[in-house]
Amino acid sequence: MLGMCRGRRKFLVASLALLFIPALTWLYLSVGSFQVKPLPLSPLEALSSTPVGGAGERQALELRVRVVEEENRALRRELSRPPRSPSAQHPSNNHRGNQSRTHSEEGTGDNESQKAVTVGNSSDCVRHPVVDKCETIHVAIVCAGYNASRDVVTLVKSVLFHRRNPLHFHFITDSIAQQILSSLFHTWMVPAVRVDFYDADELKSEVSWIPNKHYSGIYGLMKLVLTKTLPSDLQRVIVLDTDITFATDIAELWAVFHKFKGQQVLGLVENQSDWYLGNLWKNHRPWPALGRGFNTGVILLLLDRLRKLRWEQMWRLTAERELMSMLSTSLADQVIHWNSPKKLRVKNKHVEFFRNLYLTFLEYDGNLLRRELFGCPSEADHNSENLQKTLSELDEDDPCYEFRRERFTVHRTHLYFLHYEYKPSSDNTDVTLVAQLSMDRLQMLEAICKHWEGPISLALYLSDAEAQQFLRYAQGSEVLMSRGNVGYHIVYKEGQFYPVNLLRNVAMRHVNTPYMFLSDIDFLPMYSLYEYLRKSVVQLDMANTKKALVVPAFETLRYRLSYPKSKAELLSQLDMGTLFTFRYHVWTKGHAPTNFAKWRTATTPYRVQWEADFEPYVMVRRDSPEYDRRFVGFGWNKVAHIMELDAQEYEFVVLPNAFMIHMPHAPSFDITKFRSNKQYRVCLKTLKEEFQQNMSRRYGFAALKYMTAENNS
Repeated sequence: MLGMCRGRRKFLVASLALLFIPALTWLYLSVGSFQVKPLPLSPLEALSSTPVGGAGERQALELRVRVVEEENRALRRELSRPPRSPSAQHPSNNHRGNQSRTHSEEGTGDNESQKAVTVGNSSDCVRHPVVDKCETIHVAIVCAGYNASRDVVTLVKSVLFHRRNPLHFHFITDSIAQQILSSLFHTWMVPAVRVDFYDADELKSEVSWIPNKHYSGIYGLMKLVLTKTLPSDLQRVIVLDTDITFATDIAELWAVFHKFKGQQVLGLVENQSDWYLGNLWKNHRPWPALGRGFNTGVILLLLDRLRKLRWEQMWRLTAERELMSMLSTSLADQVIHWNSPKKLRVKNKHVEFFRNLYLTFLEYDGNLLRRELFGCPSEADHNSENLQKTLSELDEDDPCYEFRRERFTVHRTHLYFLHYEYKPSSDNTDVTLVAQLSMDRLQMLEAICKHWEGPISLALYLSDAEAQQFLRYAQGSEVLMSRGNVGYHIVYKEGQFYPVNLLRNVAMRHVNTPYMFLSDIDFLPMYSLYEYLRKSVVQLDMANTKKALVVPAFETLRYRLSYPKSKAELLSQLDMGTLFTFRYHVWTKGHAPTNFAKWRTATTPYRVQWEADFEPYVMVRRDSPEYDRRFVGFGWNKVAHIMELDAQEYEFVVLPNAFMIHMPHAPSFDITKFRSNKQYRVCLKTLKEEFQQNMSRRYGFAALKYMTAENNS
């Protein structure tokens, strides 16, 4: 019913919840055939009428806690006893277990070995109404950092796959996770899903006083303050860890709230590990727990009742008392979770089911989850409405309809797929290399990292499955793992074209340096280019002028090249025929204005004029214009950008001691389509003409030269 109950961020309530919440009378356990006999728990006295403020009130609460502790010691002794054998159980218990199993399997058709077992005061399991069709289910998740932001996507996929209800996610995040997840959900555009973010940095002071040795750090304690963090009118919420995977509709879990009675406020499942029993080896002394302890990877919270019971004061008081003897927390309490590749090889009778479930959603195409919930009115999404309006205005009978549609396609985007670290330079001259790639160019990453030691921003066009292949590739590479200043941004595949300029724009938008070098993934920059460009920033006063610094481009047809260490070595290889000026034999106009003849002997930067079809690789300021998205696949994608720079009066300045070399590779799918498909070439010509007309409207008389130059070329 709960899928896999596992988590990475555990906090005090994992072991202490029952010490001060004896109102918990329903605990749901997804553990196969494991049975727990019903145990009575005393109801919580009405504390809501007793204010907690002065010394007298505090003493009264302390007295109540001591009474609860005595009750829980008795409960711990009960839980430590071995369960009865099935033959010894009362028939009514067996009947009740079967009813619960039927309820948990409703709509799934499998999981026969899983049963929902209750621990509580009631001996009857009454079938409650299912969740209303359009009732919104609220989910709270604490998520911080790059890795957790990546892990939580699998959880979200599994929830979206099974759900039949509107969802409202409440993410408690640091600034990193908020940037990643807000972009992801904005571009995912899933109907009937709302997402709100809460700043975890503002909550640190609430829990930072608790000594904590757990690997999740301070974020593992933030579930304690959810009653204070979440909206005051929110009555109930399901709290999940980032690395959980659901095996059924989350509405089945939401329906458990119907079974809460009286002042029951919190739902947990028991751990399936024997760790907290303290009998695994001699002198084994884990954190004290009730029996096996309770897993906080999945929590049901009745927020309104918790607030009335003064939850804030209760957990603080209990934490203070326990820390006097325990000194710090160090909790981790589940058996099956997938935060390490080794965990996929764990031995457990259910492991094959869990492993396959996890891997399925890990590589599942998230675009397929953009399905409507029929019959449920959803909040107006202005971005989605504007997109639909724009697409409806396109003529589907237009031979170039697919080209035009691609310009407006919203691609799901996951920023900073891997850990990223960048410290700004003090001299404001830093430069980021910008490029884009697909799966067939992964082999270039290590070489580029060896040639360019500065920051890199990459946009990768991948499917969900390919993204996981890339992750394994990167994690297995010492070169890539040693570089923290490379930002990998996944743009997920959709449609039939390679959105080259969208990818470039994504990479450009997440440049954190004042300047960026606009390259392509097939080029290796000369070894010292990073430092040379930084010096050129000062030399050419880039901060106060609009310049595009041109890095001359060359190419080799050899897969194994002794890369030149200087301009002199490059000229020697050029003379021997090992190197050529880039595309001299198929597209001379693209780089002819660089004037390679002058570059051979130049010792100082020199200015060149724009010419038709000029498409050099340049370094510009971070605020330079983006690429035009109408150009996809092959053809005119860089040409249009350089034209835009010229229209905005950028000066093109060639650097005399800089160079880059294009490495050979198999032809891309898009260039093959360009060469073989006449309609492709016709549509590209149409898009070029429309772009030039737009330039004329935006830049007036000065832009006429672009149309004239094109007609004369």
